[in-house]
Amino acid sequence: MAEVNRARVDAWCWAVRLFPTRSAAGKACRAGHVRVNAERAKPATLVVPGDEVVVRGGVHDRVVVVQRLIVKRVGAPVAVTCYLDRTPAPPPKEQVVVVAQRDRGTGRPTKRERRLTERLRGRQNTTP
Repeated sequence: MAEVNRARVDAWCWAVRLFPTRSAAGKACRAGHVRVNAERAKPATLVVPGDEVVVRGGVHDRVVVVQRLIVKRVGAPVAVTCYLDRTPAPPPKEQVVVVAQRDRGTGRPTKRERRLTERLRGRQNTTP
């Protein structure tokens, strides 16, 4: 395992297994999904120990603090020693909003059902 003083953010994220490939890490950086110390990171942005890296992906953001720098991909048990995971816990099941589902074969909602649904959501019909 090669330790260095500074590392590119795309190479480091790939090495610690935040992304499956280095090209995926580079694409995420170019798309603005990776931030280093609250700043958008280009793939060549250098990280040092103590930097906070936020990776946006899926439903939740992943927040990690750089502990050690590596540029070669390592096994998962070694990779987790290279960062400190500060990702907030997901919300409890009770707070997750349940999406209403219609029974199969009932078709589209009628105008009356749509108005009742909007009233439940707190939206009133704005058309006269």
